[in-house]
Amino acid sequence: MAKQGFSGKVKELIDSATRGTAEDVDYILNHLTPDATFSMTRFVDYALSFVESEAGLARVEYFLFNGTQIQRNYCALFFNRRDDWQIVKKAYEAGRIDEIQAYAR
Repeated sequence: MAKQGFSGKVKELIDSATRGTAEDVDYILNHLTPDATFSMTRFVDYALSFVESEAGLARVEYFLFNGTQIQRNYCALFFNRRDDWQIVKKAYEAGRIDEIQAYAR
């Protein structure tokens, strides 16, 4: 994925995702609050697509099961887009996401 031409908050989030430490994923997902703007949710959603490290993926999975509702929803989208259905199915069966979120892309 190309990440050229970004600046400001979206660049900061993408840089965090590219590093992909657990702390970086925490930083990104902690932007998903009840007060998050639509733009911020889009920035977070896009930035998550750059997470590829084992530590980052493990932390996104942690949030899928333990985050707030909005965090779990965006984590489900992340794994669905990666075709990691087994993780999403496990979260659905555990009652952490609903059927609509489990099948969303």
